[in-house]
Amino acid sequence: MPSQSENQRTVPQVVAQAAAEHGERIAIRDGAVELSFAGLDAARLQAARALAALGLQKGDCIAIWAPNMVQWIVAALGAQTIGGVLVPLNTRLKGSEAAYILRASSAKWLFTVPEFLGIQYPALLQGEDLPDLQGTVLLEGSGEGQLDWQAFLERGAEVSEVVVQERAAALTPADTLDILFTSGTTGKPKGVVTSHGQNIRAFETWSATVGLSADDNYLIINPFFHSFGYKAGWLAAIISGSKILPVRNFDLDAVLAQIERDQVSMIPGPPTIYQSLLAHPKRDDYNLSSLRLAVTGAAPVPVKLVEQMREVLGFEVVVTAYGLTESCGVVSICRADDSAERISHTSGCAMDGVEMKCVDAEGNTVPSGEEGEIWFRGFNVMQGYLDNPEETASTITADGWLKTGDVGVMDADGYVRITDRIKDMFIVGGFNCYPAEIENALCSMPGIARAAVIGVPDERMGEVARAYIVKDAGAELSEAAVIAWCRENMANYKVPRSVRFLDSFPMNAGGKVLKNELRDLAAAERA
Repeated sequence: MPSQSENQRTVPQVVAQAAAEHGERIAIRDGAVELSFAGLDAARLQAARALAALGLQKGDCIAIWAPNMVQWIVAALGAQTIGGVLVPLNTRLKGSEAAYILRASSAKWLFTVPEFLGIQYPALLQGEDLPDLQGTVLLEGSGEGQLDWQAFLERGAEVSEVVVQERAAALTPADTLDILFTSGTTGKPKGVVTSHGQNIRAFETWSATVGLSADDNYLIINPFFHSFGYKAGWLAAIISGSKILPVRNFDLDAVLAQIERDQVSMIPGPPTIYQSLLAHPKRDDYNLSSLRLAVTGAAPVPVKLVEQMREVLGFEVVVTAYGLTESCGVVSICRADDSAERISHTSGCAMDGVEMKCVDAEGNTVPSGEEGEIWFRGFNVMQGYLDNPEETASTITADGWLKTGDVGVMDADGYVRITDRIKDMFIVGGFNCYPAEIENALCSMPGIARAAVIGVPDERMGEVARAYIVKDAGAELSEAAVIAWCRENMANYKVPRSVRFLDSFPMNAGGKVLKNELRDLAAAERA
């Protein structure tokens, strides 16, 4: 294959190039399953042939609703090889939440599993209106009315590899690669559209900055449905030639054993993962000497934790980063030689090819050291929100700056510290939570007149939701009943861990709930 510049490639070209460079070296080890880079290339071509046989056209979406597993990667690459668009679904979504995304993306095929952690995914969609969905493929196991993985792959015999290669060759770096749905302050998830070229460039740059290499054994704990597990995970690993070790369900003892068994060198994730490793009473029973590289973020990182990650866990490199779905997953990143204080207190500086600034309410750049909304501009800015030109226009300025809605302070060296969130979003164990979305759901519960949600500190998760509720006249509701209802109707990370009942909410003159006063109430409880 002729060499191509970093932003002139597509995902099928990246996989083919990795196969050419790394051949029979192991690309993925998932339990008893091993795939070499050459084997991964052959597997994604087989999946692409099968999808072509099922009628998938360029621009058609496939959704994947499953835990981290080798079939997830093969299905995604198969679709992306022939111009299909990947739509990952959070494994914690309830049926109605997943159905909304399937409808909004007009997904043609759903790839899922019969069951994961006691949840039967196909059953959750029974009764949902899914007019565009043509069928379901099970990545493992079997089920009535669904195509099992082997039967799906066998459909590939109906389409020649030449057809698939021609479709792959016709792709351009500007073609859509994926649509990741992110909840917004309106409470309705928005689809973020990004292309092949910009994602490949973003994670070539990311990999080079953090030092990910072909020598690394990469334990991917972050879920594949999130850009951290997908783009900074298996896509970055393929780009870098690293070995992919998917973790289906985080179990600390199993992870410690796997670090020793598979000589794991790279572990990314929110700070809770490293805190859990440090706190494990039998940590010293395991040989963790292979650990080399850690990339963290999504929550504040104490200086002491960075120092312990280096001194106790033995990581040579610890870096923090900042990104959002609208940035292909990354905007800024620390450098390997940054101090523990800088890694703890900042989210790095803009990655190569990206500009970042903090602005006031009028969009004017504020001096270094002063708070402002973080804006960024560069190759990693999303193509736009799916079928939502108004929201796209209000988020991206005419000269290409994307307004993040996050407030930060930038120092003289361009390193940014995130201080607040204009959009009111808070982070639960690495998952973004948007109060408006939870509030909208709560208000559909009988007996609730109004609901307001804030994030409150939690030792293990960083933050968790607290709901403040005004009851309907005469309604009898308890904290336990509200939480139980939420567990039935929303993803578990969104579920409020505590509920407080008020006679009325503090409001401003415009009728908006004064959440700063609710936060003061919460703080007074903790005092």
